[in-house]
Amino acid sequence: MSAAGAQKTGRLRLPGVRAPKPLLSPEALRRLSPRQLELLDELEAQLLRGGLAELTMAQIAARMGCSLRTLYGIAPSKDELLLSVIDRRLRRIGRAAIEALDASLPPLDALRVYLRTAHEAVQPQAAAMLADLGGVAGAGRLFDAHEAYLTAVTQSLLESALQTGEIPQVDTAAVAHVLGGLGREFAQPEVAELAHASPKETADAISELILQGLLATR
Repeated sequence: MSAAGAQKTGRLRLPGVRAPKPLLSPEALRRLSPRQLELLDELEAQLLRGGLAELTMAQIAARMGCSLRTLYGIAPSKDELLLSVIDRRLRRIGRAAIEALDASLPPLDALRVYLRTAHEAVQPQAAAMLADLGGVAGAGRLFDAHEAYLTAVTQSLLESALQTGEIPQVDTAAVAHVLGGLGREFAQPEVAELAHASPKETADAISELILQGLLATR
């Protein structure tokens, strides 16, 4: 899309920023039955309550009231099933955060909106989910990939703020690294217990302090 096209649609351009490849491709999702798509939503709700990762596929099927064949039609193993559910959730939240970007806003305001929307991924239930997925192979890589994307979007917006003179000369990669990791950091169970507010509220508050600090040093 051209710069003019981006302005017409009201969406900001983020050159070179690419979202991680989905675990369930669009083609794979189209092959799923309505019941399997419904199960993805139900499994997400169960994961957020915790305790699902310790079950076998047979136990998950029994809990969800479906057949093993139905679950294996979504993913070939329990770990891949759970990771696909979480990936789908993170992609949905990430897509909403990108869609919230408005080309009419100054870059730092756009970044503020983006981070607040992205931090929906670490609502209070996320702590239980992170603890539950600790032993699932590939979970760390999945979270790293999504965090790397969030950090890349953040750095792109910081670069725009730097170019427009909204913020002073700063190491945008370092600042983006800090901002991009706040949500996941405060969703860690041992860290969440220390904070007085929810992981999202805490991540939003710390993000705001950093952004205000950048403006103050302009």
